[in-house]
Amino acid sequence: MKITLLTIGKTEDKYLIEGIDIYQKRLKHYIPFRILEIPELKNTKSLSQEQQKTKEAELIFKNIQSTDHVILLDENGKEFSSRGFSVYLNKRMVSGLQHMVFIIGGPYGFSNEVYERSNEKISLSKMTLSHQMIRLFFAEQLYRACTILKGEPYHHD
Repeated sequence: MKITLLTIGKTEDKYLIEGIDIYQKRLKHYIPFRILEIPELKNTKSLSQEQQKTKEAELIFKNIQSTDHVILLDENGKEFSSRGFSVYLNKRMVSGLQHMVFIIGGPYGFSNEVYERSNEKISLSKMTLSHQMIRLFFAEQLYRACTILKGEPYHHD
């Protein structure tokens, strides 16, 4: 199984880029993982929030396949502990899924069309987090889940 993290916009803060790179390198030993960045929309001042979400949806749909299992990272999604997230991933791995695509939306979230296309929603926190930090947190939690599944000592209960 492959995992893609699809994001709107690129990570700009150096410390976040360095952290994400660390976990991407570590994850290579466990699972095919990549981060795919969709360019941020330009000239959005003249667009309503709904128009912006619709334009972002068009870009999202260009980057997912009909066979992809799409999970939105959404504050109203299901929450997991780190162990719970590892169980969640393991169930999907053994179910035969070929490709899981986790999506971080733009500043206003997702359009209704993206919600309708998604298979699931999960939340990394009920707190509001910057879109750039979520990338690092997701990469770390994915790495943590992989080490839990392998019985390695990275995670401590």
